[in-house]
Amino acid sequence: MIACLAMTTLQHPAKFSRKIIGCIDSMLLPGSLVLDSFAGTGRIHWLQEYGHRTIGIELEPEWANMHEDTIVGNALFLPFKSESFDAYATSCTYGNRMADSHRARDSSARNTYTHKLGRKLHPDNSGAMQWGDAYRQFHTEAWTEAIRVIRPGGRFVLNVKDHIRAGSVVPVTEWHNRELIRLGLDHVLGAQIKHSGNGFGQNGKVRVPYESVILFMKP
Repeated sequence: MIACLAMTTLQHPAKFSRKIIGCIDSMLLPGSLVLDSFAGTGRIHWLQEYGHRTIGIELEPEWANMHEDTIVGNALFLPFKSESFDAYATSCTYGNRMADSHRARDSSARNTYTHKLGRKLHPDNSGAMQWGDAYRQFHTEAWTEAIRVIRPGGRFVLNVKDHIRAGSVVPVTEWHNRELIRLGLDHVLGAQIKHSGNGFGQNGKVRVPYESVILFMKP
């Protein structure tokens, strides 16, 4: 495990793009109060430019401190009363190689959560979870908390992306879609945003060429 890496500026390996934020905005009602409990460096707050109000929760203090409207907190234990928000919008981790934490054997770049933060992640940070049972259980708990704080009729918007392991596409998007429906949300619509992903690592050129943005509603 990496204990400390020299860094000139604090970075994050998986930030919202302007296209994704614009797509999220199109799925929200005007002037929504929006929560993101995986806020990272705080790009969810770009929604303020569209007239929304936003609150971010981020587990790692270094990233949380990069925006005044993000507070340090845990997505599994949200400090809000039930039905407090008009909407929830986030990008979850994908269970891909961004969860790696080992030192590279060669000089190739590593675009991972651990490498960008420069230290071991908090135990409840899904950025260290590869696709598997622990990853799925974590997100079941996180989505249950997120749904709790959305008002009835509120919206849940998820940005997610599949990845390729051993030559096969891992059905990350399909699992999140099915799990959110199982937890009681109604699937409304989905959009695909062209995005090839980063080109780091041994299989850097083998990528699913788009991200998904999916809208659900709480009955």
